Amino acid sequence: MTDILEVSGLSFAYPNGHAVLDDLDLRLASGERVALLGPNGAGKTTLALHLNGIHRADAGSIRVAGIELDDDTLTEIRRRVGMVFQDADDQLFMPTVAEDVGFGPANLGLSGAERDARVAEALSMVGAEGFGPRSPHHLSGGEKRRIALATVLAMRPDLVVMDEPTSGLDPAGRRELSDLLAGLDHAQLLITHDLPFALEVCPRSVIVSQGRVVADGVTAELLADTELLAAHRLELPFGFDPSFLTGRSAA
Repeated sequence: MTDILEVSGLSFAYPNGHAVLDDLDLRLASGERVALLGPNGAGKTTLALHLNGIHRADAGSIRVAGIELDDDTLTEIRRRVGMVFQDADDQLFMPTVAEDVGFGPANLGLSGAERDARVAEALSMVGAEGFGPRSPHHLSGGEKRRIALATVLAMRPDLVVMDEPTSGLDPAGRRELSDLLAGLDHAQLLITHDLPFALEVCPRSVIVSQGRVVADGVTAELLADTELLAAHRLELPFGFDPSFLTGRSAA
């Protein structure tokens, strides 16, 4: 498979000198679903904010579909890397769902029937046909999450990045989201503390700790390694027996 994302030697520190990313390497192939795991403060969200240029690295490089991120390619990279934030309300700010989903395509210069087709396509992909006239602020948490994802899919990205996608969802909403993500053809990087969700949706997981990748492999095998999880402050839910995971992979 072709690499859709290549992160090489990425390092980043905030202006106060606090180092968050330390010579981090990461690759994703086209169509891969990968969970990004790690304790709070490991650098997961900071890494995600580098992938479409919200943060700019002190050292290292990022390539998306073979295009290196720099000042000249920033606009194109932001089209190719769609970021869905943890709080859907951060992305939904227009009076109607259709206007929210159409906002990105409109910024690409699309209008009229072409923009409306993008909106309809994206809403169909997330199972939200008919939501266009509705106010995003009157939707449930799960519905908002789907519409936030639709705003990204309307840009036809190569890579979808989601930060804590199951946060605040009830069990039914969580199941609906996992089914939706499993049905998408896009490469996906899912930042999550929800280890069973990672197992269900992502065949591969990467553990980040202190700004570096410390493990990268089959999700079931990583989650069965109790010493590895404990070393990086990761815990399976009470009653979840990791011995059942050995030799099992996500669908």
